[in-house]
Amino acid sequence: MSGAGSTGGDDPLQRAIWRLRSRGCWTDAAALLTPHAHTAAVAVQRTALLVERCLFTGQGWAEAEDALRVAEAVARDDDERGAAACERGQLAYASTVLGVRDRADEARSALGRAAALLAPGSRARPLLDFRRGLVAEHLADAPQAARPAYHRAHAGAEAHGDVLLLSFTWRHLAAL
Repeated sequence: MSGAGSTGGDDPLQRAIWRLRSRGCWTDAAALLTPHAHTAAVAVQRTALLVERCLFTGQGWAEAEDALRVAEAVARDDDERGAAACERGQLAYASTVLGVRDRADEARSALGRAAALLAPGSRARPLLDFRRGLVAEHLADAPQAARPAYHRAHAGAEAHGDVLLLSFTWRHLAAL
């Protein structure tokens, strides 16, 4: 699951992206962002869509890597660099879990870097906590370490009104 867990509210572009994303049209959704990918927030959102496509389809790794490099290049502050690092961690996690290439160390390192860069109250922090829980549960085979990460992610998702992330945190908390 990628960042950008909202339905777009009043923004027509974000609503169109949400509709495409919910139908599994990640490439089309990312294409809507391509002309604006020179800003960090848009570059990270585009990367998140392409990483999500990799996770759900097992395809598009090179395009996701390219988008990630752009997001990392345009990041200017700690929050932007942290968000890009979080996407790097998710891409490495997906690659490892799907058996494309073992990048478990890269996933842990990138998510650790994101944790150092993102402020505790950052809107990106709950997604980071969720992803750290995924790594603990599925790569480190440590569900006991995943539970607190999922709890932090759930509390943060509630605080920020991220309904999509809440749906994932509920499912993972119930399974442990």
